[in-house]
Amino acid sequence: MRINHWVVAVCMVAAVLTGLYIGHPYYQSFIADPAVDKWVMAWNRWIHFIAAIIFDVSSIVIAYLYFFSRFEKPYKKLIPNGTNIKEFIAVFVNLVTFNRVKKFDSSHSDSFNTVFFFIFHLMLAWMLLTGLQLYVHGLESGLSSIGKWWPAMLHLVTDWTIPVTGGTLMDVRISHHETMYYIIAWVMFHIYYQVWRTIFWQEGDIAIVIGGSKYVKDKE
Repeated sequence: MRINHWVVAVCMVAAVLTGLYIGHPYYQSFIADPAVDKWVMAWNRWIHFIAAIIFDVSSIVIAYLYFFSRFEKPYKKLIPNGTNIKEFIAVFVNLVTFNRVKKFDSSHSDSFNTVFFFIFHLMLAWMLLTGLQLYVHGLESGLSSIGKWWPAMLHLVTDWTIPVTGGTLMDVRISHHETMYYIIAWVMFHIYYQVWRTIFWQEGDIAIVIGGSKYVKDKE
């Protein structure tokens, strides 16, 4: 999980930086020479695509662990039953009241954090689908280096994003771009929340992605 976390973090930075360049080129290598002679756009598109592929693999790993992890199974926290809803509200109230009413077990991932990460994975899935739609649009001939099946499959899986976003490819591009800002906002809150938990709960939550463990208070 720690490896997966940092791989996603690095890929996200790479995807954002290269995505911004693809949308609006803001630099070129060796100012005296044209950027096209240095394949600057090609390298940015390649890095963006590779980062997206790694995101996909990461998502598959996370999806597997959601159901088959031997440590904890997050999908159980997503079930809208009374216990999970009560815990979600309790964590949220604890957050907005600055740790004044903490009456839940924080040794494992809580319902609030699980739902928060689930939203993140949904946004990643949307970025994947819209990104592949933009990618396959560049294969107008219907051909690719690995055959006709690849563009055909992408059209089958992602063409529905066009009518959903507004009816044009530009609408897909805008949605892809806007979702990036939602993800950046998600990351900002994620960092804030983990630091907040570390300070207020005093269980070392921020150390989970570094050392793999946190402090858990013994039950009296």
